[in-house]
Amino acid sequence: MRRAEVVLLLVIGTLALYELSGRGSGLQAPAPTTAHSLVLRNFTLIDGNGGAPLQNAALVAEGGRITFVGPAAQLKVPAGGVVQDLAGKFVMPGIIDLHVHVAESDGLVQDPKRTFTRANVEHDLRLYASYGVTSLLSMGSDQPLVYQIRDEQRARPANEGFPTNQGNIPGVPYEVSDPGQAAGFVDELATHHPDVVKVWVDDRFGDFKKTPINLSTAIINEAHKHRIKVAAHIFYLDDAKKLAAAGLDAFAHSVRDKLVDDELIQLMKQHGTFQIPTLTRDSTPFAYAKPEPFLNDPFFTRAAPPLFLNALKDPKYLKDMVADKHWAEYPGLLQNSEHNLKRLADAGIRYGFGTDAGVPGRVPAYLDHWEMQLMAEAGLTPMQIITAATRSSAEFLGARDLGTLERGKWADLVVLGGNPLSDLKNTRKIDAVFIAGNKVN
Repeated sequence: MRRAEVVLLLVIGTLALYELSGRGSGLQAPAPTTAHSLVLRNFTLIDGNGGAPLQNAALVAEGGRITFVGPAAQLKVPAGGVVQDLAGKFVMPGIIDLHVHVAESDGLVQDPKRTFTRANVEHDLRLYASYGVTSLLSMGSDQPLVYQIRDEQRARPANEGFPTNQGNIPGVPYEVSDPGQAAGFVDELATHHPDVVKVWVDDRFGDFKKTPINLSTAIINEAHKHRIKVAAHIFYLDDAKKLAAAGLDAFAHSVRDKLVDDELIQLMKQHGTFQIPTLTRDSTPFAYAKPEPFLNDPFFTRAAPPLFLNALKDPKYLKDMVADKHWAEYPGLLQNSEHNLKRLADAGIRYGFGTDAGVPGRVPAYLDHWEMQLMAEAGLTPMQIITAATRSSAEFLGARDLGTLERGKWADLVVLGGNPLSDLKNTRKIDAVFIAGNKVN
């Protein structure tokens, strides 16, 4: 059994639904037919569990799953297996990004009705895979084409409601306006067996109406009846407290208006609320004011959409960026996010890994490696960050076969030319990526 070529993902207004597809969890790059066997040896293993690395390690995968991982001295090569010697290399699990937007923009304009095509979806999946990201959770606004991809397309009307409010989020086919309607949408979507419902709770600095807590609570309660998790786009501390108290499963962003306090921490512990920090969401609004470091970085330019690259060379684009009425606030919001991640991590709150990549200014795949750097700036260790991006993210998805390199799990892994534990930028030294034991780059 091999991984399906694309994810099955549904979007309904305030509800963005993600569904498992094929052999694993998340959006996944198309993979060739599963190889008979994969045999790697003489590398340093970082297995994703957070323990000490294992030097002189070996790994065997057959039928896409790991059948052996451990000391190279104990390696038994299966019949017909070809050993790949990885002396001096490091191997870690594939990165799992819990917050992306696939094929949602052209780099400058967020218009998924135009950009959400089969070709663009597959382009994004392959791009992510080449950067070591082997599973994704797409948080909308995915278009009805996704139904064609899974041969179950249905056209849907739109209703006036939250959070779109005519022009806030383009391309969202559903909105809700009362608790009964919200619950009904969840019931309908549950027939597709999704794993995550997304609730958008923000007013964008007061420019739009905010999804009220009664609608969010109705969505949470109904989703939980179907054993579906609920994640929320948040910004304000007060909203985070209300949502955690209502039983929310995850924050899809950090609290940014204030520093988190003991009350929120206790609510998150009580209800098991998970944190997906997306620090790059808070860095990208101002980081490009000095574009030269990005434009001179091939690791960035390979991933960035051409229209966005050209814009970064345009003085008018940069002038308009700085003219944003909230420009002066953005650095402080990032500082709050970083402080809050560290505070939550130290308090024992469970956290994963996400970028909010794919909308204008947030370059797919590249942001995963930038996110790691920002998490380090927040005070997390490289091992904590790698564990968040692998095992912890898989645990949030309930994907027992992903996230760590252990016997019986899928062989999703990245071969690196440097030690990411001594320098996180070594995650960019990608020699090879394997999905279900198949080399994809």
